[in-house]
Amino acid sequence: MIKYLLLLLGFFLLIKGADLFVEGSSNIARLLRIPSIIIGLTVVAFGTSLPEASVSITAALAGKNDLSLSNVIGSNIFNLLIVVGVSAALCPMEVQPSVLKKDFPFSILIAIILLAMGIPAAFHGEKVSILTRTEGCILLALFVLYLILTVREALKARQNNEGENACEGESSTSIFTTIICVIVGITGIVIGGDMVVNSASAIALTFGWSETFIGLTIVALGTSLPELVTSAVAARKGESDLSLGNAIGSNIFNILLVLGASATVHPIAIGIFSIYDTIFLIVSSIIVYLFAVHKKSLDRKEGLMMLPLYMFFFIYIVLR
Repeated sequence: MIKYLLLLLGFFLLIKGADLFVEGSSNIARLLRIPSIIIGLTVVAFGTSLPEASVSITAALAGKNDLSLSNVIGSNIFNLLIVVGVSAALCPMEVQPSVLKKDFPFSILIAIILLAMGIPAAFHGEKVSILTRTEGCILLALFVLYLILTVREALKARQNNEGENACEGESSTSIFTTIICVIVGITGIVIGGDMVVNSASAIALTFGWSETFIGLTIVALGTSLPELVTSAVAARKGESDLSLGNAIGSNIFNILLVLGASATVHPIAIGIFSIYDTIFLIVSSIIVYLFAVHKKSLDRKEGLMMLPLYMFFFIYIVLR
């Protein structure tokens, strides 16, 4: 019984910690008058991806690589189909040209790169491939490149004073309070991540479930709740840039930063089922991208169409 309570407490710390971190980071970003789409792709995406980072890196340090990889893939699929789907269903969202030209295609590209890193072993009849430390460093290098390009875009937008996309007003919260929110948020995320990994692994052993299954379901859902809550609230407030940017940015952060850092800490085994899951992520990403490109927006009908896709994936991982 205690392990279930620890799992719930860990999720609470993850979600509340991420909420505090996002609030504090967003206040800092508003003081800098950064456009909302940039905030979504960077500050908010980073904040809401911290639970995945905490869980995956903690799992890597503990040698639980199946949990580390499946958490990232499961979270990305959840972000794409549930977070974006629910947000679009709540309020149709316009998609910025920059997202269609750069960020969304880049998220698909890095998923293909991840697949390419795992496929060679499958071609040779092996059941497991390895995401090496070198490949982890490559992912981290791509993350740094993406961050540099995004920051340059933010600075250019600020210089051009794009009032239409800029955050209006300044934060009324003091700098001291903002810094406290960030520190407390990070602390909650780190402690919560450790509790989730330990308790989820204990539950998996109790029921005889694999860590891959636990990572794709319970842990992926729990660590993606910040993205879901943040994007849903943003969508209801008409902040579609923040909502979509959060989901896409989180997926980019998860693969490049979270998996990159995890593989650098400890090489990660990529099983054949993880390859199948990555293929599903790529196909789903292309489908949602085509939805977005069609009318430069995502409407309620398209959002509702994404939800059955996730249910199909969920049923598949339960039955396999």
